[in-house]
Amino acid sequence: MIEENERILRLREKARRLPLLPGVYIMKNKSGTIIYIGKAKQLKSRVSQYFGAGNQHTDKVRTMVSHVEDFEYIITDSEYEALVLECSLIKQHTPRYNILLKDDKGYHYVKISSGDWKRITECKTMVNDGSTYLGPYTSSFVVKQAVDEANKLFQLPQCTRKFPQKFGKGRPCLNYFIKQCCAPCRGKISSEEYEGLVKEAVEYLRGEKSFSSVQLKKQMEQAAENLDFEKAARLRDRINALKRIQEKQKVVASKIQEQDVIALAELSGSGCIEVFRFTSGRLYDRESFLLGPIEGASEARSQFIKAYYTMRDKIPPQVTLDGKIDDMELLSQWLSQKAGRKVKITVPQKGEQYKLTEMCRNNAAETLAQDMGRTGKEAAALDELGRMLGLANTPSYIEAYDISNTAGSDNVAGMVVFEDGRPLKSAYRRFSIKDIVGQDDYGSMKEVIIRRLERYKEQKDTNEGFGRLPDLILLDGGKGHVATIQPVIRQYGLDIPVFGMVKDDKHRTRAITSDGSEIAINSNRSAFTLVSTIQEEVHRFAISFHRQKRSKSSFSSELEKIKGIGPAKAKALLAAFSNINRIKNAGLNEQQKAPGMDKASAKAVYEYFAGQKDNQ
Repeated sequence: MIEENERILRLREKARRLPLLPGVYIMKNKSGTIIYIGKAKQLKSRVSQYFGAGNQHTDKVRTMVSHVEDFEYIITDSEYEALVLECSLIKQHTPRYNILLKDDKGYHYVKISSGDWKRITECKTMVNDGSTYLGPYTSSFVVKQAVDEANKLFQLPQCTRKFPQKFGKGRPCLNYFIKQCCAPCRGKISSEEYEGLVKEAVEYLRGEKSFSSVQLKKQMEQAAENLDFEKAARLRDRINALKRIQEKQKVVASKIQEQDVIALAELSGSGCIEVFRFTSGRLYDRESFLLGPIEGASEARSQFIKAYYTMRDKIPPQVTLDGKIDDMELLSQWLSQKAGRKVKITVPQKGEQYKLTEMCRNNAAETLAQDMGRTGKEAAALDELGRMLGLANTPSYIEAYDISNTAGSDNVAGMVVFEDGRPLKSAYRRFSIKDIVGQDDYGSMKEVIIRRLERYKEQKDTNEGFGRLPDLILLDGGKGHVATIQPVIRQYGLDIPVFGMVKDDKHRTRAITSDGSEIAINSNRSAFTLVSTIQEEVHRFAISFHRQKRSKSSFSSELEKIKGIGPAKAKALLAAFSNINRIKNAGLNEQQKAPGMDKASAKAVYEYFAGQKDNQ
């Protein structure tokens, strides 16, 4: 521990001697290996933050700092030069704690198998097996999409059945009934007809023949005039299939012809970024990147852009993000220089572009949730809630509080915890209000939060239970509750967002409030469901404790009617027997064994309840 303190003091002192100039800093471990590279507008200010006393770093940064043995720095003439140098050094040294992306964009092919009953599939390697291959393509998304379109458009089978061995064996699958397969398994299509479908599908994939709806319609009308109604019906089905494909494409179409859409999803401190790549207004590629632990949304986006476009040659004229980054202008300048033309970085707030970022983020949330064994809905709800409340990061660990009493008596509070969108019942806590007399919900809530934060001071080294701070505090109440609690949080030197959960006249969640205004959440479906669930759960937990305490109070009052039984002995009896019925049915010897009871008191209790039985 002494060596650790000496290390931090040494590094802190070295950081204080740095100049207030732009540059790049290079963190190294004991073996001299570079573990992190960053840039700064002012080296002294930025590097000193890593070794400052009482810092509030994330786990990832804290771990990185614990391995730093020394650091170097390079002064540059401008922050932009620092950015360029940072990207170059990261690519050269691949430090462990920088966001590093694996460029696994290998080649992909469309495979047309050999034989009489060919199949069209996607594959990663060419094999000398007599098959025909189209490609190579760098995007697996493009290949999979094209193969799927061709098979559906020309009604080619995508099952594992082998032909002609499986002719007439078993019923056709669902694809036949929804007109997405010609079903060779029925044995009613000749090999010549099937070969014709495959040939047309290959021409479609090669782009050698136009398959526009207008031309297909002309062919259908010509077939009908020639009384070839079977061919006309096939063309009609192909036109309908093409329309369905085009409608599907419109969902992810963009008025901006060429752009990349980048969105970040967070869960439990980890991040995932999704990239939608558009050309000619159409989505032509998508990629997902699991980032692991991240320091913050803005920092993660910034680091990702540097890493991603360092390994990508094609840079579009526009990069659309789902959230702001601190060095947006610098990164735009850097991308423009790499592309040899102007590159714009934008963060849309509404309209088509905003909807594209939402779709992109939902896909990132789904990927991240699956990787962590969660559901996409949970990740999306937390992400939506964080954005709606204007939080810097997605709230993974949420505490909610509610006060419950009857006209000021038996005053209690309940605290529930939701982690990653699910109840964490092991962290639930109950509070009996001690200092507030009568019905004072604001005072009661203040007492509870103070007691909770005092416990944090005692247990913060454990990072468990009260030793773990929440990312968000929700109070069952309005802006008065929030205005009462926010000063308490600041008094302890903490920066925890606090919001109130407001109910309507039917006791249903209506809005979330800060100390100034209300935020309607009904239109944010995922966040609304999550907040409603939290509010119902904390209310249920608080009121169940209140009812339990009120029940014990009434039993205690009844016991105190017995001569020789005061509050202490009544409490001891209830603790020993759990409820009044067990006390009534207990024998004289059993009652005497209860803590604080003597023979005379036990006899008085026994005779009191025995008398009640005789009067029944």
